[in-house]
Amino acid sequence: MSTEPFFTTNINYTVDNGIPPEYFLYEPDPSVTVNAPVTDSREVRIYDGWKKADQFSVDREGFEILTFPTPFDEFDQDDAVKDRFYPAVIEWVKKATGAHRVVVFDHTIRKRMPDGFDQQTDVQRPAVQLAHCDYTVKSGPQRVRDILPREADGLLRRRVVFFNVWKPLYRTVEELPLAMCDVSSCTQEDMLIMDLRYRDRAGEIYVMRYSPSHRWYYFPAMGPDNALLLKTYDSETEGKARFMGHTAFEDPNTPLNAMKRESIEIRTMAFFDSVA
Repeated sequence: MSTEPFFTTNINYTVDNGIPPEYFLYEPDPSVTVNAPVTDSREVRIYDGWKKADQFSVDREGFEILTFPTPFDEFDQDDAVKDRFYPAVIEWVKKATGAHRVVVFDHTIRKRMPDGFDQQTDVQRPAVQLAHCDYTVKSGPQRVRDILPREADGLLRRRVVFFNVWKPLYRTVEELPLAMCDVSSCTQEDMLIMDLRYRDRAGEIYVMRYSPSHRWYYFPAMGPDNALLLKTYDSETEGKARFMGHTAFEDPNTPLNAMKRESIEIRTMAFFDSVA
């Protein structure tokens, strides 16, 4: 029996009712019947990842925590993030994974917004509290085609991996931390496709249905000198983690006077010399 420290809290899964859920990124016509995802809140154990931090592998559990020392502190300047922080992320991902090429294609800064603040801004609320993975078997390759259309056919003949880099901005995270589901505790059947509907296109992600086998980890009091390396897609189909479920969650151990979480998530695609 495991002696790892844990606590129990609720994670939001998605009900598997046999109907593929869909999420609209705009207000659909009233005549449209929406198969909205139905939340299934389940009590789970969440383990303290610091107790075995050096044992996690992004190719086995689907995540790692590593040091990321950087003097960069201009996260409120979008151009500075792209011009000076992106290159640091690229080199960090290359070193951590052995990828021969890394492309940053997006980033999101998340902060806890005041209640009732509904306007869309460049700064978003912390991630939706729903167990999910950002890409699927279909949407991963499509993203490569969207970002690098001229090179996509050649790149997709070899191994392609999408890594998210998640880190605090300036201060230790005291509330709404990120939880990761150990890929080795999941099956592909636990992943449900959810369609994302935009006005001009459609996409898809995975949401997760509940399984008592799932094993969740987080890193309490994570500071800005650390970053999480999260795998959200891998074209390799044998022997490696491919899709890692994760979610923000309400930590019952959060102090009453906790500082509001401020974090950045950088999305990258990494290319390897080996054939997938």
